[in-house]
Amino acid sequence: MNALNSLMDGFGTALTPVNLLWAALGVLLGTAIGVLPGIGPAMAVALLLPVTYGLDPTGAFIMFAGIYYGAMFGGSTTSILLNTPGESAAVVAAMEGNPMAKSGRGAQALAAAAIGHFAGGMVGTILLVMLAPTVAELAVDIGAPDYFAIMVLAFIAVTSVLGSSRIRGLASLLIGLTIGLVGLDQMTGQQRLTFGSLQLADGIDVVIVAVGLFAIGEALWVAAHLRRSPGEAIPVGRPWLGKDDVRRTWKSWARGPFIGFPFGAIPAGGAEIPTFLSYVTEKRLSKHKDEWGKGAIEGVAGPESAASASAAGTLVSMLTLGLPTTAVAAVMLAAFQQYGIQPGPLLFEREPDLVWGLIASLFVGMVLLLALNLPLAPVWAKLLRIPRPYLYAGILFFAAVGAYAVGGEVIDLVILLVIGLIGFGMRRYGLPVLPAVIGVILGPNAEQQLRRALQISDGSVSGLVNTPFSVTVYVVVAVLLAWPLLRKLRARA
Repeated sequence: MNALNSLMDGFGTALTPVNLLWAALGVLLGTAIGVLPGIGPAMAVALLLPVTYGLDPTGAFIMFAGIYYGAMFGGSTTSILLNTPGESAAVVAAMEGNPMAKSGRGAQALAAAAIGHFAGGMVGTILLVMLAPTVAELAVDIGAPDYFAIMVLAFIAVTSVLGSSRIRGLASLLIGLTIGLVGLDQMTGQQRLTFGSLQLADGIDVVIVAVGLFAIGEALWVAAHLRRSPGEAIPVGRPWLGKDDVRRTWKSWARGPFIGFPFGAIPAGGAEIPTFLSYVTEKRLSKHKDEWGKGAIEGVAGPESAASASAAGTLVSMLTLGLPTTAVAAVMLAAFQQYGIQPGPLLFEREPDLVWGLIASLFVGMVLLLALNLPLAPVWAKLLRIPRPYLYAGILFFAAVGAYAVGGEVIDLVILLVIGLIGFGMRRYGLPVLPAVIGVILGPNAEQQLRRALQISDGSVSGLVNTPFSVTVYVVVAVLLAWPLLRKLRARA
């Protein structure tokens, strides 16, 4: 009941004219950005971080949440019409959505994806309302050893799941941890990796790191592999679903959230895994197995519902524990730090208007997105005709302006370019970007919790494993590390 009362107060915040405007702007920007190939919600939020310095925090986060969900809606449009996912969560949608579009059923595929996102987002947000306060209450009693164990789990899980190999994931994490070390030591005040530069004594702003790795790195990578002619999108009419389509998809829409939400809440790499699991589940349960690979509508509805629910699950761990499990959550955590707000168990007590206003805005955003995406799908498809040189030149310009606005120092532009080149190199050698961003954001916090735990135990390493919770987390970490070896041994046996 307390959660419901708080949610009603949140609707009072979210439904004010100003916040409704930010929600509408967020979903419009998010959908447009999601439609454009190669530009995901993480880059969009990273680019807008410097712009929102002067905004009220509640309005800024309502807009960020709209961008997050909107980009997931828009990403499916590109997957279905162009066979080029706008962002990683929409990869699975291309497997059945594009064959549907080629066979003249693009409108039905877009409708199945849009309604799937709406259903998954609604169910996922309801679960967020039910679970987040409970998780926050339990997290209040977590001490320094437990927090450090959770952060180690986040590091290991993200590096294990993402990338073509664990070594590459670990290398990306080490890059992020190294960047996070730049500046003054929090306890001793000594300079670290500043090379005698006073400008680096305060460390490298997380906003610059996020914009550099996502926006500059991606723009340089695309420029290096720019196609001479853009892909041609398949024309589409107004999305609609017949009775037979609804009969085939409603169970897929209902199953998706319960696959996507748990994976969003744990450090498992975001929506990629649950969308694939949903696809496999729907294929096994389908009565139309001959259509799979040729345009089965269940293969669009289920994964898109799971993707939207995983976004709501991501907010559980970010708001209650301060742990980002996706790239967008990592950038949003940087936004919290930008406003001097620390996500965690006390956030629901210290910033109730912000938290519940943000959660209530998710319901509002879902309705806005469904209303926009069903009638405006042909309009979004026209965005695919923007020449990529103009598109990425604009991204570089706004990234540079935003980075300069952070501190007004020319050195920030130099750092932005260097980090952008690092991001380009990471893409060149197959290193995932997310572990690096999480290393920059969580690295200093993990170091602080490690030192606190060792101080409490007078320097004894046993102080890191002196609670049942921390022992349980380290057991999970050990299983994650040993799982590939166990799988090989099982295969040989």
